[in-house]
Amino acid sequence: VDLLDPRRGEGHSTSLTKIRFDDIALATLAARGLNADSVPDKGQRVVLRNNANLSTGGTATDVTDDVHPEVAERCIAAAHMVGLDICGVDLVCDSVLKPIEEQNGGIVEVNAAPGLRMHLAPSFGKPRPIGEAIVSTLFADGDDGRIPVVAVTGTNGKTTTVRLIAHLLTASGLRTGMTNTDGVYIEGRRIDSGDCSGPRSARNVLLHPDVDAAVFETARGGLLREGLAFDRCQVAVVTNIGAGDHLGLNYITTLEDLAVLKRVIVQNVADGGMAVLNAADPVVASMAENTRGDVTFFALDVGNPIMAMHRAQGRRVVFVEDNQLVAAQGKIEHRVPLAEVPITRNGAVGFQVENVMASVAAAWAVGIAWDKIRLGLKTFVGESDNAPGRFNVFDYRGATVIADYGHNPDAIAALVNAVEGMPGKRRSVVISGAGDRRDQDITQQTEILGKAFDEVLLYQDQCQRGRADGEVVALLRRGLEGATRTSHVEEINGEFVAIDRALSRLENGDLCLILIDQVDAALAHIKQRVAEG
Repeated sequence: VDLLDPRRGEGHSTSLTKIRFDDIALATLAARGLNADSVPDKGQRVVLRNNANLSTGGTATDVTDDVHPEVAERCIAAAHMVGLDICGVDLVCDSVLKPIEEQNGGIVEVNAAPGLRMHLAPSFGKPRPIGEAIVSTLFADGDDGRIPVVAVTGTNGKTTTVRLIAHLLTASGLRTGMTNTDGVYIEGRRIDSGDCSGPRSARNVLLHPDVDAAVFETARGGLLREGLAFDRCQVAVVTNIGAGDHLGLNYITTLEDLAVLKRVIVQNVADGGMAVLNAADPVVASMAENTRGDVTFFALDVGNPIMAMHRAQGRRVVFVEDNQLVAAQGKIEHRVPLAEVPITRNGAVGFQVENVMASVAAAWAVGIAWDKIRLGLKTFVGESDNAPGRFNVFDYRGATVIADYGHNPDAIAALVNAVEGMPGKRRSVVISGAGDRRDQDITQQTEILGKAFDEVLLYQDQCQRGRADGEVVALLRRGLEGATRTSHVEEINGEFVAIDRALSRLENGDLCLILIDQVDAALAHIKQRVAEG
Protein backbone atom coordinates (compact mmCIF):
# COMPACT_ATOMS: atom_id res chain seq x y z
CA VAL A 1 0.00 0.00 0.00
CA ASP A 2 2.83 2.39 0.88
CA LEU A 3 4.36 1.88 -2.56
CA LEU A 4 1.22 3.41 -4.08
CA ASP A 5 2.11 6.75 -2.45
CA PRO A 6 2.50 9.19 -5.41
CA ARG A 7 5.45 10.82 -3.63
CA ARG A 8 7.49 7.66 -4.14
CA GLY A 9 9.48 7.25 -7.34
CA GLU A 10 12.73 5.92 -8.73
CA GLY A 11 16.04 7.45 -7.65
CA HIS A 12 16.05 11.03 -6.41
CA SER A 13 13.48 12.50 -8.80
CA THR A 14 10.70 12.53 -6.18
CA SER A 15 10.53 13.48 -2.52
CA LEU A 16 10.45 9.77 -1.51
CA THR A 17 12.02 6.67 -3.05
CA LYS A 18 10.18 3.40 -3.59
CA ILE A 19 10.77 0.83 -0.85
CA ARG A 20 13.12 -1.90 -2.05
CA PHE A 21 11.96 -5.47 -1.58
CA ASP A 22 15.34 -6.96 -2.40
CA ASP A 23 17.78 -9.54 -1.02
CA ILE A 24 18.60 -7.30 1.95
CA ALA A 25 14.90 -6.99 2.80
CA LEU A 26 14.35 -10.74 2.48
CA ALA A 27 17.39 -11.49 4.68
CA THR A 28 16.17 -9.03 7.33
CA LEU A 29 12.73 -10.70 7.32
CA ALA A 30 14.27 -14.16 7.57
CA ALA A 31 16.29 -13.11 10.61
CA ARG A 32 12.95 -12.38 12.28
CA GLY A 33 11.27 -15.58 11.17
CA LEU A 34 9.33 -14.01 8.31
CA ASN A 35 9.35 -14.27 4.54
CA ALA A 36 7.79 -12.49 1.57
CA ASP A 37 4.50 -14.41 1.94
CA SER A 38 4.15 -13.83 5.68
CA VAL A 39 1.06 -11.98 6.94
CA PRO A 40 2.02 -9.88 9.99
CA ASP A 41 -0.30 -9.59 12.95
CA LYS A 42 -2.34 -6.45 13.33
CA GLY A 43 -0.11 -3.72 14.78
CA GLN A 44 3.08 -5.76 14.32
CA ARG A 45 6.11 -3.71 13.30
CA VAL A 46 7.94 -5.27 10.37
CA VAL A 47 11.56 -4.27 9.75
CA LEU A 48 12.75 -4.58 6.12
CA ARG A 49 16.30 -3.20 6.58
CA ASN A 50 18.45 -1.82 9.35
CA ASN A 51 18.93 1.64 7.87
CA ALA A 52 16.38 4.30 6.98
CA ASN A 53 18.04 6.27 4.22
CA LEU A 54 15.76 8.11 1.81
CA SER A 55 17.52 6.35 -1.06
CA THR A 56 16.27 2.98 0.21
CA GLY A 57 12.71 4.05 0.91
CA GLY A 58 13.00 5.75 4.30
CA THR A 59 11.06 8.85 5.36
CA ALA A 60 12.24 12.17 6.77
CA THR A 61 10.86 14.24 9.63
CA ASP A 62 11.95 17.84 10.03
CA VAL A 63 13.02 18.63 13.62
CA THR A 64 15.01 21.82 12.95
CA ASP A 65 13.13 23.87 15.51
CA ASP A 66 13.63 21.20 18.21
CA VAL A 67 17.41 20.65 17.91
CA HIS A 68 19.20 21.21 21.21
CA PRO A 69 21.89 23.96 20.92
CA GLU A 70 24.63 21.56 22.04
CA VAL A 71 23.65 19.08 19.33
CA ALA A 72 23.97 21.88 16.76
CA GLU A 73 27.38 22.84 18.18
CA ARG A 74 28.67 19.28 17.87
CA CYS A 75 27.55 19.11 14.23
CA ILE A 76 29.26 22.43 13.43
CA ALA A 77 32.43 21.23 15.16
CA ALA A 78 32.41 18.05 13.08
CA ALA A 79 32.16 20.09 9.85
CA HIS A 80 35.04 22.30 10.97
CA MET A 81 37.10 19.26 11.89
CA VAL A 82 37.10 18.01 8.30
CA GLY A 83 37.31 21.51 6.77
CA LEU A 84 33.89 21.73 5.12
CA ASP A 85 31.71 24.82 4.78
CA ILE A 86 28.66 22.94 3.48
CA CYS A 87 28.02 19.35 4.52
CA GLY A 88 25.53 16.89 5.96
CA VAL A 89 26.18 15.47 9.43
CA ASP A 90 24.70 12.06 10.33
CA LEU A 91 24.35 11.20 14.00
CA VAL A 92 22.87 8.31 15.95
CA CYS A 93 20.93 9.18 19.10
CA ASP A 94 17.53 8.67 20.69
CA SER A 95 16.52 12.31 20.43
CA VAL A 96 17.80 15.70 19.27
CA LEU A 97 16.07 17.33 22.25
CA LYS A 98 19.05 16.81 24.56
CA PRO A 99 22.85 16.68 24.23
CA ILE A 100 24.35 13.69 22.45
CA GLU A 101 26.61 12.86 25.39
CA GLU A 102 23.65 12.39 27.74
CA GLN A 103 22.26 9.59 25.58
CA ASN A 104 25.50 7.87 24.51
CA GLY A 105 24.93 8.98 20.93
CA GLY A 106 27.54 9.95 18.34
CA ILE A 107 28.30 11.36 14.91
CA VAL A 108 28.77 8.61 12.34
CA GLU A 109 29.30 10.50 9.06
CA VAL A 110 30.15 13.92 7.64
CA ASN A 111 28.96 14.03 4.03
CA ALA A 112 30.58 16.51 1.61
CA ALA A 113 27.75 16.06 -0.92
CA PRO A 114 24.53 15.80 1.12
CA GLY A 115 21.09 15.32 -0.36
CA LEU A 116 18.66 18.23 -0.06
CA ARG A 117 15.25 16.70 -0.73
CA MET A 118 14.66 15.65 2.89
CA HIS A 119 14.78 19.34 3.78
CA LEU A 120 12.92 20.66 0.75
CA ALA A 121 10.08 18.15 1.00
CA PRO A 122 10.15 16.24 4.33
CA SER A 123 7.66 13.45 4.86
CA PHE A 124 6.58 15.15 8.08
CA GLY A 125 7.21 18.64 9.35
CA LYS A 126 8.07 21.99 7.84
CA PRO A 127 9.91 22.33 4.49
CA ARG A 128 13.12 24.36 4.68
CA PRO A 129 14.62 26.58 1.89
CA ILE A 130 17.97 24.84 2.18
CA GLY A 131 19.19 25.83 -1.29
CA GLU A 132 18.67 29.50 -0.51
CA ALA A 133 20.53 29.08 2.79
CA ILE A 134 23.52 27.44 1.07
CA VAL A 135 23.78 30.12 -1.62
CA SER A 136 23.44 32.89 0.98
CA THR A 137 26.27 31.33 2.97
CA LEU A 138 28.58 31.10 -0.04
CA PHE A 139 27.81 34.44 -1.68
CA ALA A 140 27.09 37.90 -0.33
CA ASP A 141 23.92 39.69 -1.40
CA GLY A 142 24.31 41.00 -4.94
CA ASP A 143 27.28 38.71 -5.69
CA ASP A 144 26.81 36.87 -8.99
CA GLY A 145 29.24 34.11 -7.97
CA ARG A 146 31.66 34.81 -10.81
CA ILE A 147 35.41 35.22 -10.38
CA PRO A 148 37.43 37.76 -12.38
CA VAL A 149 38.40 36.27 -15.74
CA VAL A 150 41.05 38.01 -17.86
CA ALA A 151 41.56 36.81 -21.45
CA VAL A 152 44.70 37.82 -23.37
CA THR A 153 45.34 37.48 -27.09
CA GLY A 154 47.45 39.09 -29.80
CA THR A 155 50.42 38.28 -32.01
CA ASN A 156 53.28 38.93 -29.59
CA GLY A 157 53.61 39.48 -25.85
CA LYS A 158 50.70 37.26 -24.81
CA THR A 159 52.56 34.93 -22.48
CA THR A 160 54.52 37.64 -20.67
CA THR A 161 51.37 39.73 -20.30
CA VAL A 162 49.43 36.75 -18.91
CA ARG A 163 52.21 35.97 -16.44
CA LEU A 164 52.49 39.57 -15.26
CA ILE A 165 48.73 40.02 -14.86
CA ALA A 166 48.59 36.80 -12.82
CA HIS A 167 51.50 38.06 -10.71
CA LEU A 168 49.71 41.36 -10.04
CA LEU A 169 46.50 39.58 -9.03
CA THR A 170 48.45 37.25 -6.77
CA ALA A 171 50.22 40.22 -5.16
CA SER A 172 46.78 41.55 -4.23
CA GLY A 173 45.96 38.35 -2.35
CA LEU A 174 43.85 36.59 -4.99
CA ARG A 175 44.49 32.88 -5.55
CA THR A 176 45.11 33.01 -9.27
CA GLY A 177 44.93 30.35 -11.95
CA MET A 178 46.72 30.90 -15.27
CA THR A 179 47.09 29.20 -18.63
CA ASN A 180 49.65 29.94 -21.32
CA THR A 181 51.89 28.25 -23.86
CA ASP A 182 54.08 26.90 -21.03
CA GLY A 183 51.39 25.16 -19.00
CA VAL A 184 48.62 25.49 -16.44
CA TYR A 185 49.46 27.21 -13.15
CA ILE A 186 47.52 27.41 -9.88
CA GLU A 187 48.95 29.94 -7.42
CA GLY A 188 52.27 29.83 -9.25
CA ARG A 189 52.57 26.03 -9.22
CA ARG A 190 52.55 24.33 -12.61
CA ILE A 191 50.06 21.47 -12.67
CA ASP A 192 50.27 20.75 -16.41
CA SER A 193 52.95 21.45 -19.01
CA GLY A 194 53.05 22.09 -22.74
CA ASP A 195 51.00 24.48 -24.84
CA CYS A 196 47.94 25.03 -22.65
CA SER A 197 46.59 28.16 -24.33
CA GLY A 198 43.32 26.53 -25.39
CA PRO A 199 39.86 26.28 -23.83
CA ARG A 200 40.30 22.82 -22.32
CA SER A 201 43.10 24.02 -20.05
CA ALA A 202 41.13 27.16 -19.21
CA ARG A 203 38.16 25.06 -18.15
CA ASN A 204 40.42 23.07 -15.83
CA VAL A 205 41.36 26.31 -14.09
CA LEU A 206 37.74 27.42 -13.82
CA LEU A 207 36.85 24.08 -12.24
CA HIS A 208 39.66 24.28 -9.67
CA PRO A 209 38.27 24.93 -6.16
CA ASP A 210 41.22 27.08 -5.05
CA VAL A 211 40.97 29.73 -7.78
CA ASP A 212 39.74 33.27 -6.98
CA ALA A 213 40.78 34.79 -10.34
CA ALA A 214 41.80 33.41 -13.73
CA VAL A 215 44.08 34.72 -16.50
CA PHE A 216 43.99 32.92 -19.84
CA GLU A 217 46.27 33.14 -22.85
CA THR A 218 43.80 32.74 -25.70
CA ALA A 219 45.51 31.45 -28.81
CA ARG A 220 44.02 31.21 -32.29
CA GLY A 221 44.23 27.41 -32.49
CA GLY A 222 41.96 26.81 -29.51
CA LEU A 223 39.53 29.49 -30.66
CA LEU A 224 39.21 27.81 -34.05
CA ARG A 225 38.84 24.31 -32.60
CA GLU A 226 36.52 24.88 -29.64
CA GLY A 227 35.85 28.57 -29.08
CA LEU A 228 36.15 30.02 -25.59
CA ALA A 229 36.10 28.30 -22.20
CA PHE A 230 33.84 31.00 -20.75
CA ASP A 231 30.72 32.90 -21.74
CA ARG A 232 31.94 36.30 -20.55
CA CYS A 233 35.21 37.75 -19.27
CA GLN A 234 35.70 40.76 -17.05
CA VAL A 235 38.74 41.93 -19.00
CA ALA A 236 39.94 41.24 -22.55
CA VAL A 237 43.47 42.27 -23.55
CA VAL A 238 44.69 42.46 -27.16
CA THR A 239 48.42 43.15 -27.15
CA ASN A 240 48.95 43.72 -30.89
CA ILE A 241 48.25 42.31 -34.35
CA GLY A 242 51.09 43.93 -36.32
CA ALA A 243 51.98 41.96 -39.43
CA GLY A 244 50.30 38.89 -37.95
CA ASP A 245 51.56 35.37 -37.44
CA HIS A 246 50.53 31.89 -38.59
CA LEU A 247 48.92 33.44 -41.69
CA GLY A 248 48.01 30.81 -44.26
CA LEU A 249 47.05 28.23 -41.63
CA ASN A 250 43.49 27.02 -40.96
CA TYR A 251 41.99 29.39 -43.55
CA ILE A 252 43.31 32.47 -41.72
CA THR A 253 45.10 34.09 -44.65
CA THR A 254 44.86 37.86 -44.10
CA LEU A 255 45.23 40.34 -41.25
CA GLU A 256 41.50 40.95 -41.49
CA ASP A 257 40.83 37.25 -40.95
CA LEU A 258 43.16 37.25 -37.97
CA ALA A 259 41.55 40.36 -36.48
CA VAL A 260 38.07 38.85 -36.73
CA LEU A 261 39.30 35.83 -34.81
CA LYS A 262 41.28 37.73 -32.17
CA ARG A 263 38.47 40.16 -31.40
CA VAL A 264 36.23 37.33 -30.19
CA ILE A 265 37.39 37.93 -26.62
CA VAL A 266 36.60 41.64 -26.99
CA GLN A 267 33.10 40.80 -28.14
CA ASN A 268 32.67 38.62 -25.06
CA VAL A 269 33.55 41.21 -22.43
CA ALA A 270 30.77 41.32 -19.85
CA ASP A 271 28.58 44.35 -19.26
CA GLY A 272 30.61 46.62 -17.02
CA GLY A 273 33.84 44.89 -18.06
CA MET A 274 36.87 46.31 -19.83
CA ALA A 275 38.63 45.83 -23.17
CA VAL A 276 42.34 46.74 -22.97
CA LEU A 277 43.51 47.66 -26.47
CA ASN A 278 46.76 48.81 -28.10
CA ALA A 279 46.04 52.28 -29.49
CA ALA A 280 49.26 52.21 -31.55
CA ASP A 281 47.99 49.24 -33.57
CA PRO A 282 45.17 50.43 -35.88
CA VAL A 283 43.69 46.95 -36.26
CA VAL A 284 43.54 46.48 -32.49
CA ALA A 285 42.28 50.01 -31.81
CA SER A 286 39.35 49.45 -34.15
CA MET A 287 38.15 46.58 -31.94
CA ALA A 288 36.81 49.18 -29.49
CA GLU A 289 33.63 49.20 -31.56
CA ASN A 290 33.05 45.52 -30.80
CA THR A 291 32.78 45.47 -27.01
CA ARG A 292 29.82 45.90 -24.72
CA GLY A 293 32.15 47.01 -21.92
CA ASP A 294 34.37 50.07 -21.57
CA VAL A 295 37.81 50.49 -23.18
CA THR A 296 41.26 51.27 -21.80
CA PHE A 297 43.75 52.26 -24.49
CA PHE A 298 47.52 51.94 -24.01
CA ALA A 299 50.43 53.21 -26.10
CA LEU A 300 53.96 54.47 -25.55
CA ASP A 301 53.11 57.81 -27.13
CA VAL A 302 50.73 59.96 -25.10
CA GLY A 303 50.28 62.14 -28.17
CA ASN A 304 48.62 59.31 -30.10
CA PRO A 305 45.35 60.84 -31.43
CA ILE A 306 43.25 57.92 -30.21
CA MET A 307 44.77 58.22 -26.76
CA ALA A 308 44.28 61.99 -26.66
CA MET A 309 40.60 61.73 -27.65
CA HIS A 310 39.96 58.91 -25.19
CA ARG A 311 41.56 60.80 -22.34
CA ALA A 312 39.66 63.97 -23.20
CA GLN A 313 36.47 61.97 -22.80
CA GLY A 314 37.48 61.10 -19.23
CA ARG A 315 38.18 57.46 -20.04
CA ARG A 316 41.15 55.32 -19.07
CA VAL A 317 44.53 55.46 -20.82
CA VAL A 318 47.97 54.06 -19.97
CA PHE A 319 51.13 55.58 -21.47
CA VAL A 320 54.76 56.50 -20.75
CA GLU A 321 55.93 59.99 -19.86
CA ASP A 322 59.29 61.08 -18.39
CA ASN A 323 60.29 57.41 -18.11
CA GLN A 324 57.27 56.76 -15.91
CA LEU A 325 54.29 54.56 -16.59
CA VAL A 326 51.17 56.71 -16.27
CA ALA A 327 47.63 55.40 -15.80
CA ALA A 328 45.19 58.26 -16.18
CA GLN A 329 41.46 58.81 -16.08
CA GLY A 330 40.30 62.40 -16.24
CA LYS A 331 42.44 64.42 -13.85
CA ILE A 332 43.46 61.37 -11.80
CA GLU A 333 46.90 59.94 -12.52
CA HIS A 334 48.84 57.00 -11.10
CA ARG A 335 52.58 57.02 -11.89
CA VAL A 336 55.14 54.24 -11.60
CA PRO A 337 58.81 54.94 -12.47
CA LEU A 338 60.05 52.39 -15.01
CA ALA A 339 63.19 52.16 -12.92
CA GLU A 340 60.99 50.30 -10.42
CA VAL A 341 59.80 47.80 -13.06
CA PRO A 342 62.73 45.38 -13.54
CA ILE A 343 61.29 43.61 -16.55
CA THR A 344 61.62 46.80 -18.62
CA ARG A 345 65.31 47.26 -17.75
CA ASN A 346 64.71 50.90 -16.82
CA GLY A 347 62.43 51.36 -19.82
CA ALA A 348 65.05 50.25 -22.37
CA VAL A 349 63.12 47.19 -23.58
CA GLY A 350 60.23 48.75 -25.48
CA PHE A 351 58.16 45.62 -26.03
CA GLN A 352 58.32 44.79 -22.33
CA VAL A 353 57.12 48.31 -21.53
CA GLU A 354 54.10 47.64 -23.77
CA ASN A 355 53.47 44.32 -22.01
CA VAL A 356 53.62 46.12 -18.66
CA MET A 357 51.17 48.80 -19.82
CA ALA A 358 48.66 46.18 -20.94
CA SER A 359 49.07 44.24 -17.69
CA VAL A 360 48.64 47.29 -15.49
CA ALA A 361 45.51 48.29 -17.41
CA ALA A 362 44.08 44.81 -16.86
CA ALA A 363 44.85 44.79 -13.12
CA TRP A 364 43.35 48.28 -12.85
CA ALA A 365 40.19 47.00 -14.56
CA VAL A 366 39.91 44.11 -12.10
CA GLY A 367 40.05 46.64 -9.26
CA ILE A 368 43.47 45.82 -7.81
CA ALA A 369 44.71 48.51 -5.40
CA TRP A 370 47.57 50.64 -6.72
CA ASP A 371 49.92 49.82 -3.87
CA LYS A 372 49.54 46.14 -4.79
CA ILE A 373 50.09 46.90 -8.49
CA ARG A 374 53.32 48.74 -7.65
CA LEU A 375 54.46 45.88 -5.44
CA GLY A 376 53.71 43.33 -8.16
CA LEU A 377 55.60 45.31 -10.81
CA LYS A 378 58.61 45.66 -8.53
CA THR A 379 58.74 41.93 -7.73
CA PHE A 380 58.19 40.59 -11.26
CA VAL A 381 61.68 39.98 -12.58
CA GLY A 382 62.08 38.70 -16.12
CA GLU A 383 64.18 35.73 -15.16
CA SER A 384 63.90 32.31 -16.73
CA ASP A 385 62.03 30.95 -13.69
CA ASN A 386 59.42 33.73 -13.75
CA ALA A 387 59.02 34.35 -17.49
CA PRO A 388 60.80 31.52 -19.32
CA GLY A 389 61.80 32.34 -22.88
CA ARG A 390 60.88 36.00 -22.55
CA PHE A 391 64.04 38.11 -22.76
CA ASN A 392 65.95 36.12 -20.15
CA VAL A 393 69.39 37.68 -19.63
CA PHE A 394 72.50 35.76 -18.49
CA ASP A 395 76.14 36.67 -17.91
CA TYR A 396 78.52 34.18 -19.50
CA ARG A 397 82.23 34.79 -19.06
CA GLY A 398 81.72 38.54 -19.25
CA ALA A 399 79.45 38.33 -22.30
CA THR A 400 75.72 39.08 -22.30
CA VAL A 401 73.49 36.19 -23.39
CA ILE A 402 69.78 36.75 -24.03
CA ALA A 403 67.34 33.86 -24.55
CA ASP A 404 63.97 34.56 -26.14
CA TYR A 405 61.17 32.66 -27.86
CA GLY A 406 60.56 35.32 -30.54
CA HIS A 407 59.54 33.58 -33.75
CA ASN A 408 57.96 36.04 -36.19
CA PRO A 409 59.16 39.22 -37.94
CA ASP A 410 57.46 41.62 -35.51
CA ALA A 411 59.01 39.84 -32.52
CA ILE A 412 62.46 39.83 -34.17
CA ALA A 413 62.22 43.55 -34.93
CA ALA A 414 61.23 44.26 -31.31
CA LEU A 415 64.16 42.21 -30.02
CA VAL A 416 66.60 44.02 -32.31
CA ASN A 417 65.35 47.36 -31.00
CA ALA A 418 65.77 46.12 -27.44
CA VAL A 419 69.35 44.85 -27.79
CA GLU A 420 70.52 47.89 -29.76
CA GLY A 421 70.53 49.83 -26.50
CA MET A 422 72.64 47.20 -24.74
CA PRO A 423 76.45 47.13 -24.91
CA GLY A 424 78.07 44.49 -27.12
CA LYS A 425 81.41 44.57 -28.95
CA ARG A 426 80.56 41.69 -31.26
CA ARG A 427 76.95 40.67 -31.71
CA SER A 428 75.81 37.17 -32.60
CA VAL A 429 72.42 35.53 -32.95
CA VAL A 430 71.27 31.91 -32.95
CA ILE A 431 68.06 31.28 -34.88
CA SER A 432 65.85 28.62 -36.40
CA GLY A 433 62.42 28.96 -38.00
CA ALA A 434 59.00 27.40 -37.65
CA GLY A 435 58.23 25.35 -40.72
CA ASP A 436 54.50 26.12 -40.66
CA ARG A 437 55.13 29.84 -41.40
CA ARG A 438 55.04 31.28 -44.90
CA ASP A 439 58.34 31.48 -46.82
CA GLN A 440 58.35 35.29 -46.62
CA ASP A 441 57.80 35.20 -42.85
CA ILE A 442 60.86 32.99 -42.40
CA THR A 443 63.19 34.95 -44.71
CA GLN A 444 62.06 38.30 -43.31
CA GLN A 445 63.37 37.34 -39.86
CA THR A 446 66.96 36.96 -41.06
CA GLU A 447 66.60 40.02 -43.29
CA ILE A 448 66.07 41.98 -40.07
CA LEU A 449 68.84 40.20 -38.18
CA GLY A 450 71.37 40.67 -41.00
CA LYS A 451 71.31 44.42 -40.40
CA ALA A 452 71.97 44.15 -36.65
CA PHE A 453 74.28 41.17 -35.96
CA ASP A 454 77.86 40.37 -36.92
CA GLU A 455 77.41 36.61 -36.74
CA VAL A 456 74.35 34.46 -37.46
CA LEU A 457 74.19 30.80 -36.52
CA LEU A 458 71.33 28.96 -38.23
CA TYR A 459 70.09 25.71 -36.77
CA GLN A 460 67.48 23.17 -37.75
CA ASP A 461 65.14 22.66 -34.81
CA GLN A 462 63.50 19.49 -33.55
CA CYS A 463 60.29 19.72 -35.59
CA GLN A 464 60.20 20.95 -39.17
CA ARG A 465 56.37 21.13 -39.16
CA GLY A 466 55.86 19.73 -42.63
CA ARG A 467 58.99 21.14 -44.27
CA ALA A 468 61.63 19.01 -46.00
CA ASP A 469 64.93 18.47 -44.22
CA GLY A 470 67.07 21.62 -44.56
CA GLU A 471 64.33 23.69 -46.18
CA VAL A 472 63.86 26.11 -43.25
CA VAL A 473 67.59 26.73 -42.88
CA ALA A 474 67.80 27.44 -46.62
CA LEU A 475 65.04 30.06 -46.31
CA LEU A 476 66.81 31.65 -43.35
CA ARG A 477 70.07 31.82 -45.33
CA ARG A 478 68.21 33.39 -48.26
CA GLY A 479 67.15 36.20 -45.95
CA LEU A 480 70.81 36.96 -45.24
CA GLU A 481 71.65 37.58 -48.89
CA GLY A 482 72.79 41.17 -49.11
CA ALA A 483 73.01 41.54 -45.30
CA THR A 484 74.65 44.85 -44.48
CA ARG A 485 76.28 43.80 -41.20
CA THR A 486 76.52 40.02 -40.97
CA SER A 487 79.94 38.73 -41.96
CA HIS A 488 79.86 35.19 -40.53
CA VAL A 489 77.14 32.57 -41.08
CA GLU A 490 77.07 28.95 -39.91
CA GLU A 491 74.54 26.19 -40.42
CA ILE A 492 74.22 23.74 -37.51
CA ASN A 493 72.05 20.69 -36.97
CA GLY A 494 70.52 20.71 -33.50
CA GLU A 495 69.48 23.44 -31.10
CA PHE A 496 71.82 22.58 -28.23
CA VAL A 497 74.77 22.12 -30.56
CA ALA A 498 74.09 25.58 -31.95
CA ILE A 499 73.87 27.08 -28.45
CA ASP A 500 77.19 25.52 -27.45
CA ARG A 501 78.82 26.73 -30.67
CA ALA A 502 77.63 30.29 -30.07
CA LEU A 503 78.79 30.29 -26.45
CA SER A 504 82.22 28.95 -27.44
CA ARG A 505 82.77 31.93 -29.74
CA LEU A 506 81.91 34.56 -27.12
CA GLU A 507 84.51 36.88 -25.63
CA ASN A 508 84.33 39.38 -22.82
CA GLY A 509 81.97 42.25 -23.76
CA ASP A 510 80.17 40.38 -26.57
CA LEU A 511 76.40 40.00 -26.87
CA CYS A 512 74.56 36.89 -28.06
CA LEU A 513 70.81 36.57 -28.73
CA ILE A 514 69.61 32.96 -28.70
CA LEU A 515 66.17 32.39 -30.21
CA ILE A 516 65.19 29.16 -28.50
CA ASP A 517 62.72 26.53 -29.67
CA GLN A 518 62.46 23.98 -26.82
CA VAL A 519 61.99 26.59 -24.13
CA ASP A 520 62.39 24.64 -20.89
CA ALA A 521 65.13 22.33 -22.15
CA ALA A 522 67.08 25.11 -23.89
CA LEU A 523 66.98 27.35 -20.82
CA ALA A 524 68.15 24.48 -18.63
CA HIS A 525 71.02 23.88 -21.06
CA ILE A 526 72.04 27.56 -21.01
CA LYS A 527 71.86 27.67 -17.21
CA GLN A 528 74.10 24.64 -17.01
CA ARG A 529 76.68 26.21 -19.31
CA VAL A 530 76.58 29.47 -17.33
CA ALA A 531 77.05 27.54 -14.07
CA GLU A 532 80.02 25.70 -15.58
CA GLY A 533 81.57 29.01 -16.58
